[in-house]
Amino acid sequence: MNNVFLAFFLTLIAGLSTGIGSVIALVAKTTNTKFLSASLGFSAGVMIYVSMVEIFSEANASLSAFLGENTGTLITFIAFIGGMLLIGLIDTLVPEDRNPHEVHGLAAEKTTAAKKDGKTKLMRTGLFTALAVGIHNFPEGLATFVSALHQPSVAIPIVVAIAIHNIPEGIAVSVPIYYATGSKKKAFWLSFASGLSEPIGAVIGYLILLPFMNEMVYGILFAAVAGIMVFISLDELLPSARAYGHHHLSIYGMVAGMAVMAVSLWLFI
Repeated sequence: MNNVFLAFFLTLIAGLSTGIGSVIALVAKTTNTKFLSASLGFSAGVMIYVSMVEIFSEANASLSAFLGENTGTLITFIAFIGGMLLIGLIDTLVPEDRNPHEVHGLAAEKTTAAKKDGKTKLMRTGLFTALAVGIHNFPEGLATFVSALHQPSVAIPIVVAIAIHNIPEGIAVSVPIYYATGSKKKAFWLSFASGLSEPIGAVIGYLILLPFMNEMVYGILFAAVAGIMVFISLDELLPSARAYGHHHLSIYGMVAGMAVMAVSLWLFI
């Protein structure tokens, strides 16, 4: 039961980090694009490394022990690809101009906002973006929760990585709402609330799956989590990091993220 509360608390922290992005957007005059680029690359490195080295192998071990080596490995691969297809389908259903992962610097966001034809369009943009963030964060919440529940030792770096990747989403939600309403408070709270889908996704997923929980279900979930995080890293984090115009910094950040993840896993052996 303690693990359940810890998993939910960590998922809550990851989801509500959209509020950090909102604060940055509403307080800072300009965005430190170098920092954002390196941070997003770092986040991608953490998630790719922990997914491929730790989570995938854990899933394979659980499923192989339950189903036998050949069948377990096959189901691990299918679940891994299934996780990618799930998050890919969600991305497809969200229009590109509302996709919170298609982010730019704060200055670019403000320029775009200023060119809109009216406050109604701006408000609509902000609300659609908040909805898109909520849709994206739902499976991410389940992924964070399952990781923390099954293996708390790798949960904290995963939470940090997802929190970093949620910061630009907070910027994308809060800027148009602020320019539409003139209210920093409303912009902050809507951005903050959009991250709530992450812990909500965790709770709903857990309650639905709780009656069926065993080593096989954990293994399938773990493999799907690995697929979701690898897809997010390759399709969203790295392209977003490069979009800030600092390609090499994003790669250096990714390598640093992998190195930090490798050291942290080694320390917990």
